[in-house]
Amino acid sequence: MEVPGSSKKMIATQAEMVENKVPLAYRDQCAHLLIPLNKCRQSEFYLPWKCENERHTYEKCEYELVMERMLQMQKLREGQKNQQNQTIPLIPKTANA
Repeated sequence: MEVPGSSKKMIATQAEMVENKVPLAYRDQCAHLLIPLNKCRQSEFYLPWKCENERHTYEKCEYELVMERMLQMQKLREGQKNQQNQTIPLIPKTANA
């Protein structure tokens, strides 16, 4: 499954996310990394130093998604700025100005 506007593909299916009880807010392109992280956390009694590798890979994936969204937003803003420069001004210039 492909998410529109994103370069990353969804790897985890909806069935896998439901089966592993991934909250709705976390069902994004990095959910396939969250599933093993949550399993590791449960098996290691949530000790933060036990699942560092899994956490690092998940957080890196999330960071890349945020950066991609920021770049897309920047492109949208630049496009809107260019469109505003090309529109007819609200207050026309006088003939003598």
